[in-house]
Amino acid sequence: QLQLVESGGGEVQFGGSLRLSCAASGFPASGFPLNYYVFCWFRQAPGKEREGVSCIKSSDDSTYYAEFVKGRFTISRDNAKKTVYLQMNSLGPEDSAIYYCAAGWSSTMLEPLYEYWGQGTQVTVSS
Repeated sequence: QLQLVESGGGEVQFGGSLRLSCAASGFPASGFPLNYYVFCWFRQAPGKEREGVSCIKSSDDSTYYAEFVKGRFTISRDNAKKTVYLQMNSLGPEDSAIYYCAAGWSSTMLEPLYEYWGQGTQVTVSS
């Protein structure tokens, strides 16, 4: 079973930066290798629904971003380390949330399309 573990969250001041990591281990039940999958970051703030932030296709490194993070966040991956990163710059209080890593077959950021999820890492931005 594929497992995803996020790390790198914490508290940062307004305008600061954080880099989140999502480490994959194990093997997908589908039998397909990891480079068939799309890895995404989602986030959920208190009292709000979970929303998609960014995705990266393992097959060709195509990246996708929600409008509210374009120009501030960068998603990347290290195939050898089986790790996906989310570099977050120019953070504001509105970015405070639990950030989740997910793996699936789509870059649409529609939650039901993602089979594997991590436990999340908290990001808090103080003003």
